[in-house]
Amino acid sequence: MTDSSNSYDLVILGGGTAGYAAAFRASTLGLTVALIERDKVGGTCLHRGCVPTKALLHAAEVADTTREAGQFGIRAEFQGIDIEQVLAYKDDVISKNYKGLQGLIKVRGVDYISGEGKLVSQDTVQVSNDEGGVTVTGRNIVLATGSEPKTIGLDVTGRVLTSTEALNLKDTPKSAVVLGGGVIGVEFASVWASFGADVTIVEGLPHLVANEDEAISKNLERAFKKRKIKFKLGTMFKGVTQDDAGVHVQLEDGSTLDAEYLLVAVGRGPVTQGFGYEEQGLTLDRGFVIVNERQHTGVGNIYAIGDITPGLQLAHRSFAHGIFVAEEIAGLNPAPLVESGVPRVTYCEPEIFSVGLTEKQAREKYGEDAVETVDYNLAGNGKSVILKTGGIIKAVREKDGPVLGLHGIGARMSEQAGEAQLIVNWEALPEEVAQLIHAHPTQNEAIGETFLALTGKPLHAHN
Repeated sequence: MTDSSNSYDLVILGGGTAGYAAAFRASTLGLTVALIERDKVGGTCLHRGCVPTKALLHAAEVADTTREAGQFGIRAEFQGIDIEQVLAYKDDVISKNYKGLQGLIKVRGVDYISGEGKLVSQDTVQVSNDEGGVTVTGRNIVLATGSEPKTIGLDVTGRVLTSTEALNLKDTPKSAVVLGGGVIGVEFASVWASFGADVTIVEGLPHLVANEDEAISKNLERAFKKRKIKFKLGTMFKGVTQDDAGVHVQLEDGSTLDAEYLLVAVGRGPVTQGFGYEEQGLTLDRGFVIVNERQHTGVGNIYAIGDITPGLQLAHRSFAHGIFVAEEIAGLNPAPLVESGVPRVTYCEPEIFSVGLTEKQAREKYGEDAVETVDYNLAGNGKSVILKTGGIIKAVREKDGPVLGLHGIGARMSEQAGEAQLIVNWEALPEEVAQLIHAHPTQNEAIGETFLALTGKPLHAHN
C-alpha cells in the first residue's frame, strides 16, 4: 500500500465498463484505486451505447407487438410513436443505472477524479479539470479510454448522424439510409423500421452481420426482407450531400439513395489520441494499444483494457478485462480471456447470438472433413411457435470432439447466449449436452434439440 494521498496501487484512466470493473474488483481485493473520467462513469455503454440502444429496441418491440396484437386475439390499436416519451423512458433507464454506479463508487471506496487525464510518465497521470487539476501516481496504471463511432472522414452534422446523435433524435425518421450492415447498423435499422421508417442498409461486404456464420446472415436477410427493410450488399459508399429535403447518398455503382437521414454505422475506433500513450513508449497500431495476453503493454506497470485493445468491442468483454487486470495486479494469476469464447449478441429483430467459431472458421482451423454441423429450425420449437418467430440454432463441432461454436437467430434469442457460452467454453461434447434436460416449452429447449439432432437422435427436428 502507498501512503501519499495522491498515490495509489491502481490509477485507472477511463470510467467506462472496463475501467470501473477494474476499479470495483481491485477495491474488493484491498487495493487503493483512483478512477479518472472526463465525462460520466459508465462510458459509452451506459450513456451512448448498449443500454440506450436496447431501451429503444424494447420500445420498438412494443410497437410491433401492438401492431400485431390481432394475431393473438387481442384488440389493440397502434396510434403511433410519441418520441418524446420514448426518449424520456430511455433517459430514465440510463439515469437509474448511472445513480446505481455512482453509489457503488462510494460504497467500494474508489477515489473518483473528474477531469481529462494524461499519462505524463510511466507511473503518473496529470488530470486537468475546472478545479485546476491534480497529479496522481500509481504503482500500476490501467488505460481504459474506450472507443467512439468511426466517421470515415464525413462531416457529422445536420442529417448525417452517428449512433450518438441517432440516440437523441427528436423525431422518428420517415426514411433513412444506414451505412454499414454490422451490429450497430442492423440494430438501428430494426428500431427505425419498427417506428415506421423506410430503411435501406448499404454494406460493402457480401452479407449483413458479415462476422456471423453465413447461415445466420442469410436468415437475417430473409427476415429483414419480410420486414421490408431494404439492403444493398457488396456496394461501396461514395459520398453524401444534404439539403433541406434530406440526404442524397451516392454509391460506387452510380446509384443515389435519397432519405431524411444518413446513419454512419461503420464501426468504432479506439480513443487513444492526446493521452500521452506514444510519448511514454506504448505501441499503437491503427490507434489500438497493443498488449500481450495478460493485457500488459510492455512498458513499466502499464496495462490496457477494453475497446482500446484489438478485438471485440463489447461491454462484457470490457468487464472481463477489468476484473482480469485487477486480479493480475493483485497477484491472483487469473486465466487470460479467450476471445473466441466471448458471447456475441445482436439485438435487432430477430435477435442473434453466437459463441465460438463459425462453420467457415472451424473448417479452416480443423480441416474440411474434421467438422460436423447441424441447423435446428425453430419451427420445431413449441415456444417459438407461440411467439410466432422463425429462425435457427446452428451447432458446429469437431468430429468425435467438442462443440466449437453455437449460433442462433430468432425473437428473444439473446437469452440463449448464457448456455451457449458454457457449452463452448467448457468444451462440452455434443453427447453430454444432449443428455441435459431442457424445460418445456421454452426457447432454451431448442438448444437441447439441436444437440439431440447433432448426436443422431432428433426429437422435434423440423427439416
